[in-house]
Amino acid sequence: MLGFLRRYLNLADISYHQENEMKNIELIRNICDELPSYVRQFFRAIQQSKASRTRLGYARDIKTFFEYIVECYTEKTLNSPKDVSLEVLSSIDSMFIEDYMDHLQMYRKDGRIITNGKASIKRKIVSLNVFYAYYYKNDLVTGNPVAKIERPKVPDKQIVRMDAAETAQFLDTVEYGLNLTSKQQQYHEKTKTRDLALLTLMLSTGIRISECIGLDINHVDFDNLCIKIIRKGGKEAIVYFSDEAIEPLQAYIEERKKINAQDGHEKALFLSSQRKRISVRTVENLVKKYSQSAVPLKHITPHKLRSTFGTALYQETSDIYLVADVLGHTDVNTTRKHYADIDDERKRMARNKVQLREKNDK
Repeated sequence: MLGFLRRYLNLADISYHQENEMKNIELIRNICDELPSYVRQFFRAIQQSKASRTRLGYARDIKTFFEYIVECYTEKTLNSPKDVSLEVLSSIDSMFIEDYMDHLQMYRKDGRIITNGKASIKRKIVSLNVFYAYYYKNDLVTGNPVAKIERPKVPDKQIVRMDAAETAQFLDTVEYGLNLTSKQQQYHEKTKTRDLALLTLMLSTGIRISECIGLDINHVDFDNLCIKIIRKGGKEAIVYFSDEAIEPLQAYIEERKKINAQDGHEKALFLSSQRKRISVRTVENLVKKYSQSAVPLKHITPHKLRSTFGTALYQETSDIYLVADVLGHTDVNTTRKHYADIDDERKRMARNKVQLREKNDK
């Protein structure tokens, strides 16, 4: 279906985000084809309120659950997920859900062992809760067995970020190829202008990897020192970049003008060596390559660049609302949770700021 649309439409007229949207919708429909017809009713109902990426996650989680029902349901024989009726869904109790959670920790599928940590299991249970809640609300099942389940407690992860010295070392590595292998050095010579522009932009704006790779050339505005990005959920936003990003961006765009991009990728700002829009995997790999040389003791990912920017901005401004706005967080509590350790450090440093009695110099 997507191939047909790409042929029917002018490829240059389809944005990165529109193409992703079409891919996700096609994947959701393919999954629904393997499930009972009533499942489509659920996805139609949430189409306007949930992003396609969220809906795709739900679809995959629901399919996994239906496959488990086929395997473990004892009251009647089920040959495929399509055989799971609303009556079967209604008969499932909380104990069945708890058994399913236990199953998710480790199981075999197509000869492979699949494992899930607490965070993955929690997400799958949340998906099921939304799914069951819809049918219960519309009187299509007799209850919601997931609502009674205690969700796995996921421990807070330590926030990994680079400090100012590490950030400088990281960018020096990107620009000059410090400590890279001879093979990496050869490739670095071809991509260093692009890599420096991309990574400086991410570090000076805190944009997500999806927002970065979705940039088109005309999304960069040097007059106002800003870029236009598409946030999660499809909302447009204007984000300002620092003076430090100007020169790397201008240098790369001059280089980019000389590259004849492949069909459908003419608008893309950042291109791969195949002259296509750069992929998430490519950005992840280049961040890994440079960070292993610059800050080998820290596991730095593209999202950690975002944390690094957020931390630096909060340390400079002490304005959690500004940080939340710049990062595109809809809930300031999300931002506050990420930077709580900075507040704790400030509190610790302030412990002697208030003097109760005059010091005795004797």
